[in-house]
Amino acid sequence: MSTEVASIYSRKNPFPATMAVNRPLTLEGSEKDTRHYEISLEGSGLAYEVGDSLGVFPENDPKLVEQILKTLGFTGEELVADPAGELVALRNALLKDYIITTPAKQLLQAAAEKDEGAEFLKELLNPEVKSELDAWLWGRDVLDVLEEFPLAKFTPEEFVKVLRKLQPRLYSIASSQKVVGEAVHLTVASVRYEALNRKRSGVASVFLAERSEGVGRIPVFVHTAKHFRVPEDPAADMIMVGPGTGIAPFRAMLQERKATGASGRNWLFFGEQRSACDFFYKEEFEAWQSEGVLTRFDTAFSRDQDYKIYVQHRIVENAQELYAWLERGAYFYICGDASRMAKDVDDALHKVVEKAGGKTPEEAAAYMAELKKAKRYRKDVY
Repeated sequence: MSTEVASIYSRKNPFPATMAVNRPLTLEGSEKDTRHYEISLEGSGLAYEVGDSLGVFPENDPKLVEQILKTLGFTGEELVADPAGELVALRNALLKDYIITTPAKQLLQAAAEKDEGAEFLKELLNPEVKSELDAWLWGRDVLDVLEEFPLAKFTPEEFVKVLRKLQPRLYSIASSQKVVGEAVHLTVASVRYEALNRKRSGVASVFLAERSEGVGRIPVFVHTAKHFRVPEDPAADMIMVGPGTGIAPFRAMLQERKATGASGRNWLFFGEQRSACDFFYKEEFEAWQSEGVLTRFDTAFSRDQDYKIYVQHRIVENAQELYAWLERGAYFYICGDASRMAKDVDDALHKVVEKAGGKTPEEAAAYMAELKKAKRYRKDVY
């Protein structure tokens, strides 16, 4: 690939990619809809390393756009400025350029000023009651605000000025380019829920699941993550913890380790709800196990028994061996939910070092600090 071609596409100039494969990873009986995507990068010159993310510019739900236009009494053909200052049809701007799910503070302030009956909203906008505002906003989108404060009237231009710019979403890449060539794989859970008697959906996850078919329909770019690479030394061992969609980069890393013939051992922890319907890439991982690419494979299916079992429990159960791997120079990786899982896994690792290493809590903390300093503790959490 020439660097000339590789430099054409970026966040500012995304490549119009095409969806090649869109298949469910979850089976009947699952409470989730997690999907495997294969996106063609043919002709883009885009190159990525395992550990990188793919940036996806999604489009909003056209049904929600139409409901907003109807509520405001607009046709959608009115011309407004997009975030770059170009004139576009309002319908197009609402589809591609602005956030219409989470209401911006500017919209709330404008509604409070324009609707005399919005005293309650004025009170909520007081910075001292931010937690009350957050609770009220949960599950609400721009349409809810317009319906709850009908006296707040806007011109098309005024309306887009109180909306924020739609941002791309970053997804951990689930493939090695050494194996898949001019393609990129993703593992994404579709976000769908109900709030205030209306069905809601995640902007990007459901755009990929339902509205991304067609040539050049998905504007993408590569987001580099130099901190989350496979070890520079192919003989180094890897311990990978990836529950749910956090499995994505580890599928890529195992593809890479196999392709390069890396001699280091690989230990994977994967967790989900039910083994029968939520076991992503089961056949692939089992094949890697039988080939010796995957040295150890521990799973935690939280709903398969009366009590919940998560990846952090499996880590503590295997304390002696896991500590022995760390002592031999293994790299430790976590990918997935930052709010709870990453913290729980971090606590479990502290316990492992204390228990198997015979250390005090302070000594265990110092050991962990050394791991981080040596760049052997790598996280990709969101």
